[in-house]
Amino acid sequence: MFNFDEANKKGKEAMDTMMKSYSEVAKGFQAIAAEASEYSKKSFQDLTSFMESLSGVKSVETALELQSGYMKSSYETFVSEATKMSEMYADLAKTVYKPYEAPIAKSTGMTMSTAA
Repeated sequence: MFNFDEANKKGKEAMDTMMKSYSEVAKGFQAIAAEASEYSKKSFQDLTSFMESLSGVKSVETALELQSGYMKSSYETFVSEATKMSEMYADLAKTVYKPYEAPIAKSTGMTMSTAA
């Protein structure tokens, strides 16, 4: 026979889990947006500093050395930031998947150690 109290309890548990998951996902996206904003600010400040330094250069050789140094540091910073952002997105994906991990494993009859 159908038990309304049990169904109500399961529905409440599902809703609580969903709300917690949405909260964690929102926090993850906020962290990613904050990181992107900080990177943009730093990148703009570095470019401004480079342009100020470049405007005071007296020789072509010095300008080329300055530009080469800026491009190298800019590339290294970009690669570092891209790595950091990809890790943040991977962590976010794990967070999104976590609430579904147990029900999927239960429905397929697998555990995580069996799947690996």
